[in-house]
Amino acid sequence: MQYNVKIDAFEGPLDLLLHLINRLEIDIYDIPVSEITEQYLLYIHTMKELQLDVASEFLVMAATLLAIKSKMLLPKHEEELHDEEYEMEMEEDPRDELVERLIEYRKFKEAAQDLKYLEEERSLIFTKAPSDLSEIASTVKPETKDLNVSLYDMLGAFQKLLRRKKLQKPLPTKITKQEIPIQTRMNEILSELKTFTGRKSFFDLFPYRERGHIVVTFLAILELMKRKEIHVEQEKNFSDIFVSATVEE
Repeated sequence: MQYNVKIDAFEGPLDLLLHLINRLEIDIYDIPVSEITEQYLLYIHTMKELQLDVASEFLVMAATLLAIKSKMLLPKHEEELHDEEYEMEMEEDPRDELVERLIEYRKFKEAAQDLKYLEEERSLIFTKAPSDLSEIASTVKPETKDLNVSLYDMLGAFQKLLRRKKLQKPLPTKITKQEIPIQTRMNEILSELKTFTGRKSFFDLFPYRERGHIVVTFLAILELMKRKEIHVEQEKNFSDIFVSATVEE
């Protein structure tokens, strides 16, 4: 049984590359192509393994990274070594075009964030005569704080979860494969979160050892996030991710 889930959080391959550069604390002007390519392909492989819809532009960027990596690994001929200083001035760094695209994308992304902030700030301004809202204010519930847990953070947590499962010694038992519908797993997770007081760790939602069950559980969490039926938060980078049921108004 296949589960095809389309996630709207993907903004493109440049967005994924910027996420990796920031997470690995890499200098954008001196990108280690081998390391960034390995991390990029790992994310693409994880997306395919989860049967997420991977746009063709992600695969094009993967091919571009591999091409840049190949150019940088090409050996120099002996006769060219005599004019090494001249070649360094004349030859272009294979990474230059990618760096320019990343810098340009980052400028537009930061500008978009500034415009979004101005939009939110402007949306708080109303031109209206004063009214008595004391009765209404007492019934309004505070909004849940958004701690910016992105899909990339969820994919990173899923990779960490798989590594944990591999380290655990398997029990000597015979298991019969059982297909779990994703909707059934979604209902189980919601029921578990609603009966649990407070928030629950992301890793505690994976009681199964079988890989198929782990994947179905992860896809169910992503779908619940998309439907805004659960709230996912992370206090800081690399800290644990916590999940709780969305409070109904």
